[in-house]
Amino acid sequence: MSLPGAGRGSTSPSGGARDSCACRTGIRPVTARLREAVTAATTAQTTKTASPQTSATVQRTTTQRGMRSRRGPPRARRPCHTSTSHPPCRPSSALAARAVGRASHPPHLRGWHLGTPNRVIQWRVNIVILVQVQRHENQVEAGKGLEMRKLVLSGFLASEEIYINQLEALLLPMKPLKATATTSQPVLTIQQIETIFYKIQDIYEIHKEFYDNLCPKVQQWDSQVTMGHLFQKLASQLGVYKAFVDNYKVALETAEKCSQSNNQFQKISEELKVKGPKDSKDSHTSVTMEALLYKPIDRVTRSTLVLHDLLKHTPVDHPDYPLLQDALRISQNFLSSINEDIDPRRTAVTTPKGETRQLVKDGFLVEMSESSRKLRHVFLFTDVLLCAKLKKTSAGKHQQYDCKWYIPLADLVFPSPEESEASPQVHPFPDHELEDMKVKISALKSEIQKEKANKGQSRAIERLKKKMFENEFLLLLNSPTIPFRIHNRNGKSYLFLLSSDYERSEWREAIQKLQKKDLQAFVLSSVELQVLTGSCFKLRTVHNIPVTSNKDDDESPGLYGFLHVIVHSAKGFKQSANLYCTLEVDSFGYFVSKAKTRVFRDTTEPKWDEEFEIELEGSQSLRILCYEKCYDKTKVNKDNNEIVDKIMGKGQIQLDPQTVESKNWHTDVIEMNGIKVEFSMKFTSRDMSLKRTPSKKQTGVFGVKISVVTKRERSKVPYIVRQCIEEVEKRGIEEVGIYRISGVATDIQALKAVFDANNKDILLMLSDMDINAIAGTLKLYFRELPEPLLTDRLYPAFMEGIALSDPAAKENCMMHLLRSLPDPNLITFLFLLEHLKRVAEKEPINKMSLHNLATVFGPTLLRPSEVESKAHLTSAADIWSHDVMAQVQVLLYYLQHPPISFAELKRNTLYFSTDV
Repeated sequence: MSLPGAGRGSTSPSGGARDSCACRTGIRPVTARLREAVTAATTAQTTKTASPQTSATVQRTTTQRGMRSRRGPPRARRPCHTSTSHPPCRPSSALAARAVGRASHPPHLRGWHLGTPNRVIQWRVNIVILVQVQRHENQVEAGKGLEMRKLVLSGFLASEEIYINQLEALLLPMKPLKATATTSQPVLTIQQIETIFYKIQDIYEIHKEFYDNLCPKVQQWDSQVTMGHLFQKLASQLGVYKAFVDNYKVALETAEKCSQSNNQFQKISEELKVKGPKDSKDSHTSVTMEALLYKPIDRVTRSTLVLHDLLKHTPVDHPDYPLLQDALRISQNFLSSINEDIDPRRTAVTTPKGETRQLVKDGFLVEMSESSRKLRHVFLFTDVLLCAKLKKTSAGKHQQYDCKWYIPLADLVFPSPEESEASPQVHPFPDHELEDMKVKISALKSEIQKEKANKGQSRAIERLKKKMFENEFLLLLNSPTIPFRIHNRNGKSYLFLLSSDYERSEWREAIQKLQKKDLQAFVLSSVELQVLTGSCFKLRTVHNIPVTSNKDDDESPGLYGFLHVIVHSAKGFKQSANLYCTLEVDSFGYFVSKAKTRVFRDTTEPKWDEEFEIELEGSQSLRILCYEKCYDKTKVNKDNNEIVDKIMGKGQIQLDPQTVESKNWHTDVIEMNGIKVEFSMKFTSRDMSLKRTPSKKQTGVFGVKISVVTKRERSKVPYIVRQCIEEVEKRGIEEVGIYRISGVATDIQALKAVFDANNKDILLMLSDMDINAIAGTLKLYFRELPEPLLTDRLYPAFMEGIALSDPAAKENCMMHLLRSLPDPNLITFLFLLEHLKRVAEKEPINKMSLHNLATVFGPTLLRPSEVESKAHLTSAADIWSHDVMAQVQVLLYYLQHPPISFAELKRNTLYFSTDV
């Protein structure tokens, strides 16, 4: 048995030749710093064990036999083995050889080697070195987590110092104000002071103590340092914050009234001086009292986020882990309990009659007005729903809203499907025009990024941003299709169009919750309406239209690629029902429904265990909605002729790149109205999804070249393609969202296994399988081909051909490219093309247009090779912009083309060259 690290060609202690050379020992290279340590260790060990006469020679044995000094004369290389069955190896990169610098060897000893007795010394030295290396590597891995932990804490400590300075600035005027309160000319009364500064002193003392205890631990950092108890104690004192939040509205109103009635206090409250951090150049900054009074509310959220990051970088076996877990749980529970209270307290308006009217919710909605789409800003107050439009104002003037209409909540009703009157059906905007807008938006986004990278002129960037906003605005205006109708008992109905059922449910629930109170009908006078509309600009919580051009540069661009989601089960239903879930993700500023589980009948605990693959296009959120299936055909929404199912619960989570960008599944539970839905997810980036791995088994069909499969089957089109298409046309061609709605991944994998094994029960299994799983199997087959159906070789030519502006030139080029495909690829492509056209003929029923189908299949049939994609664009957004959109356009061109005959194409081959 040989020991790792021994020199090349060394012998065993018995003198026999070793069977393996040093190049096979698997020892990894070490850093320069480690090399010095190894050299020192080798020298020290050698000096201890060897005689003075041989110490230099022992040091020389750390280089491998057969290697010569670069500075010495050339010497004949000796084989690394005495065995003739193994050829001589190249100079090894073993640890011992790297550990000692060649220049340190005496010239007369270079190229010499010791005999057997001294090799025992060498082995011992190498064992010591290897232990040191392993220990060093373990310390590096552990150190990374601890280093991240320290960075998180250091950042938090710096912000904690700023927060304490802000609290100090808020408390600074309190003492002099109290002192004047007992005089003949008080600025404020004692009661006013206690109301405005309620609990600020207590909050300050809590955080000062926390800071004083945490600071030395971070400054004198040690791997064993613990601070979980500090965070746990801080979390346990959140009751003080609860009292502060409960008083927050009164404190703001009192401060505002005092400012209006007392000029002295107004000056004090408008310019409070906040001390800068110790290492900051700015000694003080001026902040208003209103801004400082909001800091405690903001701080609770920040502390919770820090706890989340800290827990992520703390080893599970660290003493701090359970303490931080407990602190995070307390903080999250506290936040969820006060979130509903914060916004209404900050968004209240007093009516001319002295009543308080609070803003509960606001947002941008598309209204159908006079048969055209209008973007409105809708405001839901405690007793009225107001629809407004932002007025156009000249530069320098304050923006204001113009009220289009309002409905007192006492008069607002949601017409049931059977009660609602038949209305002209809303015609969706053509899909190809929506996709064209996306193409323009993505291209403009890329141009802006290039201008910024090249430090282009700000005017040019602003022009591009303006164009991008215009296109995003049109997309936002024209994409929603889900009807949301409300009715005034005393007047007309109003119809909004939304992109998400989740959003429709949110508005409905918020209104119905307020309607449970004892509300009275009323009519606003012109003065009251003017006051209410005038308050909207100040009170609004949604300031900008939800488009990417309104985002800050440092905001996340979202995720591009594929999100794999398994919907496991749900609990918490009070009675049995027919239950299913849908999944929504955001894209280009609005949400789109992407997947739907099967209906689990008559149960309180559905167990779906269904996996879906969802394509993400700059997505940041995932929504899950749980429905009760309605089979009553009388309950049809007359706005879109669809049966209305009842939403039982809904929830939303942020797609944190650090959490989802992992090879492992991330399991989570989302709570919704007492219902708990368990799910798992993982993310595959778009560049990873480009990788196509050929199957090792050439007897199957998945991952095997299409020419091999057709030759083996003696067919023109693979059997799997023919059978899947036949089944879809038999019973799935009218299925809503066919090919767009994801099938259950486990069913798809089962079908894949059956087709690969050429099982005789394929037809029986197909007839029993969910149609979306069959459609998903067909898509998976094309995606797993070792090479895309339209081939890697022709990909650049397809990209160039579709970009041609002259119709005749484009026609010649695109037909020529089809002729250039191998026969099995071409025949299969034409077979699929005719099938997709037949699917699109049923668009009024299945909602799948040619453009929808091109969007689904384009990136699957036509993809750049890995080399091609790496050579061009790097960012995910750029890949979407320049590749995917063009792939969609290529397939759409052929789908919109008159029928293409294989025989006709081949006949025309005589007149064209087949070289591309």
